Amino acid sequence: MFVAAMAAVVMAKAEVEFAYEAGADIVSSYIWRGQYNGGLSLQPEGLVGFDANDGALSFRAGVWANIGASDWKFKKDQNDGTGYTMFMPEVDFIASFTAYGASIGFNEYYYCDDWSTHTSEIWAGYSFDHAFGVGAYINWYTIIAGDDVIPTPTLLDPFAERRAWSSYIELGYDYTFENLGLTLGAQIGLSPWKSPLYGNEKFACTNISLKINKEWEFDVVTLDLYAQGSLNPDGIDKTNVFIPEAGEDKLYCQKLNGTIGLGIWF
Repeated sequence: MFVAAMAAVVMAKAEVEFAYEAGADIVSSYIWRGQYNGGLSLQPEGLVGFDANDGALSFRAGVWANIGASDWKFKKDQNDGTGYTMFMPEVDFIASFTAYGASIGFNEYYYCDDWSTHTSEIWAGYSFDHAFGVGAYINWYTIIAGDDVIPTPTLLDPFAERRAWSSYIELGYDYTFENLGLTLGAQIGLSPWKSPLYGNEKFACTNISLKINKEWEFDVVTLDLYAQGSLNPDGIDKTNVFIPEAGEDKLYCQKLNGTIGLGIWF
């Protein structure tokens, strides 16, 4: 609501145009901020919003989901009594507002066991492309509610815990070869303090990623083919608050991860 209100205030005197984005990716692995979160998956997304001032102002709100075909992220070792892994998709509700390169946003992550497992995140960032024509950007994400706590037991309360405020700083750069429809991207992810989400005990670099993306544009459809590799320099055997039931056959905080994806967007 706050993000939408900010967008309404700024766009009140601008000529706005309705905008939408819809499509889906099929990925060989679900990689999130360098972490392996599941195997072969379908990731649909639908966004609606407004653009103004030739795209300098934009607002988007919608839904993103991950529906895995194998190696579920949640409750992998549990079953419904039939011996099969339970169906555990993820559904995220997202909203963002961008004005001349500066952005604010909100993400609500839901994990569909009983719809009670969720995490709320706010973020802010800046893209240097609008003002300087450079594909560099910086984003800061912080968890503000939900499953993100650190145990702090005391003699009076052995079950005491505090909010971790898990945060992720993303530094990125994208370079596009316009004549080839090819984009090369690099990202560095930093967790500035102890986080059960990213598995670090102190400030750490948790993600170094390289991505190559080939795009084909048609009348109303865009196809994307991409490959991404990620290195977690801080990635050793760790537990992750979101996957306490994960099996031992996959290292969710392993050092190296990668995925290949194909997307279709309208």
